[in-house]
Amino acid sequence: MTTPRTAAPLAEHDVRRRRKVWSYAAMSVLAVIFLFPLVFMLVSSLKPDSQILSDIGSPQAFLPVGDISLDNYFGVFDRVPVSRFLFNSVLVTVLTVGLGLIVNSMAGFALSRMRWKGRSLVLSLVIATLIVPFETIAVPMVYWVSKLPTLVLEGGVPKYDFGWLNSYHVQIVPFIANAFAIFLFTQYFSTIPKSLDEAARIDGAGWFTIYRRIVAPLAGPAFATVAILTFLPAWNQYLWPLMVVQQEDLRPVMVGMQYFFQLNTAWGEVMAYTSLITIPVLVVFLSFQRAFVSSVAASGVKG
Repeated sequence: MTTPRTAAPLAEHDVRRRRKVWSYAAMSVLAVIFLFPLVFMLVSSLKPDSQILSDIGSPQAFLPVGDISLDNYFGVFDRVPVSRFLFNSVLVTVLTVGLGLIVNSMAGFALSRMRWKGRSLVLSLVIATLIVPFETIAVPMVYWVSKLPTLVLEGGVPKYDFGWLNSYHVQIVPFIANAFAIFLFTQYFSTIPKSLDEAARIDGAGWFTIYRRIVAPLAGPAFATVAILTFLPAWNQYLWPLMVVQQEDLRPVMVGMQYFFQLNTAWGEVMAYTSLITIPVLVVFLSFQRAFVSSVAASGVKG
């Protein structure tokens, strides 16, 4: 027979279990809702345009039924140089993310671990830049990059010229430093005990050694989070490459979308193209989601 003393914990356990069931049910429903656009995109990429338009407004829009084929994917490769666009985007994104991790983490280390005059003011200025929309500085940036010197080869002889337009580095260098990434690194590095720095300094280690051998290895979640947050805008760049790159062999994947919106929009090919450029984003996010969640949780905790 259940006593009153044991009945209370059992009732509390049942309440917690019901809450957990309802929370999982609600999250499952939200996951299905958020998956609808991806399912529609993937399914529509296998259908002809006429069937895509006829299925809109019915459940068949999310089902691979009817005239299913890979013709839209073949059409994408016939219409645009997809492999070249993908190579350009991968190159620009990898370099932007890789160099950004180094530069932004070192800046965050200097702002969180080192003591120097004006540190708080610099951090405030970095945070203040977050409120400036990119569109407001895009035109001045185009002007300045068109005046910057660059090294070119003419007949195997190196010489200096001016103007970064129509190049890879004009798509990379302006986006290496990222205010939000610096702020996130600063917050995360602040949670690491500073006693580690003091012990390393006593052993004769310099600041760069402390950053490379102590702080950076302990900040894996922060690096993963910044990698995701810088990967997405670098991969999705459209306005900036459209303004500074006119050569087709240097354009990224997002600029390639305009090839499909001409006289007659090929919606099946549009869906196939968007599926091709969405898969890398999903792979990166699924690979780093655990570190992303742990970093967000840890960044909000003051050590």
